Amino acid sequence: MFNSTQSQLEYSFIIVNDHTSLTEIKPKLNEYKFVVVVAGTTYFIIHDYEYSLMALGDDSATIIDWLTQLQWLPSTVATTDQLAQSEVDWRRPVLIKNEKDFIGILTAEKRIDHLEISNRQICAYFQTLAETINDSVTAVDEAGNVVYWNSTAEETYKISKEYIVGKKIGAHFSDDSIVLHRILNEGRPVRGQYHRPNKDTHVLINASPIIIDNRIIGGVATEHNITNIIRLNEELDSNSSVFVPKSNPFAAMVSGSPQFQEALKMAQKVAHADIPVHIMGESGAGKEMLAQAIHYGGTKADGPFITLNCSVIPSALLEIELFGFQKNPFTSDQQTLQIGRIEQALDGTLYIEDIDKMPLSTQGKLLDYLMDHRFYRVGGAEKITAPTRIITSTSQSIDVLLKAGNFNEKLYYQLSVITIDIPPLRSRKEDIVALVDTFVQEFGSKYKKPVPDIDSEAMIQLINYDWPGNIRELRNTIERLIILNDKPSITCEHLPEPIKNKWMEKQTDEKKSEMDTPKTVVKNTEAVEIEQALRKTYGNKSAAASLLGISRGTLYNKIKEYGLG
Repeated sequence: MFNSTQSQLEYSFIIVNDHTSLTEIKPKLNEYKFVVVVAGTTYFIIHDYEYSLMALGDDSATIIDWLTQLQWLPSTVATTDQLAQSEVDWRRPVLIKNEKDFIGILTAEKRIDHLEISNRQICAYFQTLAETINDSVTAVDEAGNVVYWNSTAEETYKISKEYIVGKKIGAHFSDDSIVLHRILNEGRPVRGQYHRPNKDTHVLINASPIIIDNRIIGGVATEHNITNIIRLNEELDSNSSVFVPKSNPFAAMVSGSPQFQEALKMAQKVAHADIPVHIMGESGAGKEMLAQAIHYGGTKADGPFITLNCSVIPSALLEIELFGFQKNPFTSDQQTLQIGRIEQALDGTLYIEDIDKMPLSTQGKLLDYLMDHRFYRVGGAEKITAPTRIITSTSQSIDVLLKAGNFNEKLYYQLSVITIDIPPLRSRKEDIVALVDTFVQEFGSKYKKPVPDIDSEAMIQLINYDWPGNIRELRNTIERLIILNDKPSITCEHLPEPIKNKWMEKQTDEKKSEMDTPKTVVKNTEAVEIEQALRKTYGNKSAAASLLGISRGTLYNKIKEYGLG
């Protein structure tokens, strides 16, 4: 495999016919290492160290008579590709050929040396590969004895190689928790399967049988440790924020955007209807906030609000997270049970974020659940009833995913009955001032700091920024400003660089545009200032008044006076 067999061949040989006399053969064995005797389609090979045997024969006899008298074994003729076949008789040197001619002779000793070198190289490659990857690697023979256990496996299971290699894997793990046992028995590979070898460890396992001549001689498994992901996910769930007041959830979502007001009206109408709702909007646009408002504003308000983010959980684990896990009680004295999100949200709401990242197989099982609110835990035999409301979300239209074949069509029809589209923050800039004020109050209280004023120029820059991360980015920005600022006012110098850089770009573009555009109408200087302020604030009169340093009432009068409305 790694070294060419030809490097092991002997090239010192001569071919003679079977009527050659012993007298002629003897000197040839002094000149060549081998003599090949051709007798029709049969070939005999004589090694130079076998010269002493010829001394016992009659010099006048032919070589074929001498070989027959000694019952000399014929040699196998083979190509290098045929050497691994069982038909090769290694009791005598093998004559190697190619398509046209004989190219050399291979002895059993040289073949063994070659196989030993290849075996050491294969083992070195396997061991290096197994130690290079970050997953646990376990290899067992057909009897379940561990033949390899890498360093990551030692670290994951706290079992040293010396205590497990050469011993049955069942000595350290219960039989029903060992996927390799099933591989050895069934011969079917496993890909991305959730596995819990003990109560403290969670892994995703890939395992394959090792098969030679249709016989399973062992198995290899790699296990990706996701215990930390599970714990982090549980911690995030336990610390999940409530973005809306439970008593009056929609009060926190007042907006001046007609499009967003329309979305809120629809959400309020469906809050009391116990049906699935799908929310569409860019990342950070407030989808979870709206989902909470629907939950706390509806019939399930007294039940739990549980989230499941499909984009941060490995796809192979999503089915477990959604429906739970139950080890077969007939194969274990102590049953292992993990409650899924649907059960955790019993009589409440499960918000499934980025459902488009959910595997199609799991989407199908979710569809089955939506039909009658019943499901099986993974590995369980009992059907569970759980009347949980489902709210889902995506960052893009499901229609696009459906056309690409990345979404279950029947599930699409179940979820798309009520679809609420949340517009991005850049298309509703009239909400930015109110949101900034809300977040300033929130984080001032949270960090026990005096609530600072927002300088009018700083507010203008906040309004003019596009906020690709939407409300989440705005909220994080204000939190950062409150934490880092100890002055009574937040000014432009306190803003993050991306916001300041974007403002500078806009200013440069506006100046260039003004230079390139001829002025055909000369306006009153004050009217021009008001018009520029309104343009900079995208028509937000409160922000424009702050920028101009006048009251909102005065601004309204000026707008009417100069006909700028």
